[in-house]
Amino acid sequence: MILIENTVISDDIADKFFVCELSKCKGACCVEGDLGAPLEAVELAVLEAEYENIAPFLTEAGRQAIAGQGKYVHDLEGDFSTPTIGNRECAYAIYDQRGILKCGIEQAFFAGKTDFRKPISCHLYPIRVTKYEEYHALNYDRWHICAPACDHGAALKVPVYQFLKQPLIRAYGEDWYAELCREIEEREGVNAAKENA
Repeated sequence: MILIENTVISDDIADKFFVCELSKCKGACCVEGDLGAPLEAVELAVLEAEYENIAPFLTEAGRQAIAGQGKYVHDLEGDFSTPTIGNRECAYAIYDQRGILKCGIEQAFFAGKTDFRKPISCHLYPIRVTKYEEYHALNYDRWHICAPACDHGAALKVPVYQFLKQPLIRAYGEDWYAELCREIEEREGVNAAKENA
């Protein structure tokens, strides 16, 4: 485990490999599971303010689900999440021409229509953050639908923390990420020295 400021980072984030392979998983993380995407409290106001800019990038079914349920829902676990279409895909998800699910919010972001890229929980996946009073616990979430991403990451030798550089900086800042890299590099150096001793 790695400790930086008020965060506790699982070793798996440094040691496991991961690079999304959308051509194989088809964006299954946008449809699998019991709930929509987890939302931070600050993201609720952002969705309210930015929805008119995002709506043109959503499907009609997504817009109808949002009209009926709201831009976010208070979910079964007592937290906030995105609404879903028929308890399946996220209402903000869209299918591209290849049948791959993508984030409609992110498409609006890429088109320059909003500064909000996507919920941080989605941007950080496969890292899941549990927030405690004193610290945040960052853990690698293993999910069978991401097996292609694990294989792809291993083939490319890209660990989780490198694949998620942008969202980790978005969540915790550049100095924090630089410290994470230093901690991991130092640890790898110690381990290499032990193996060569």
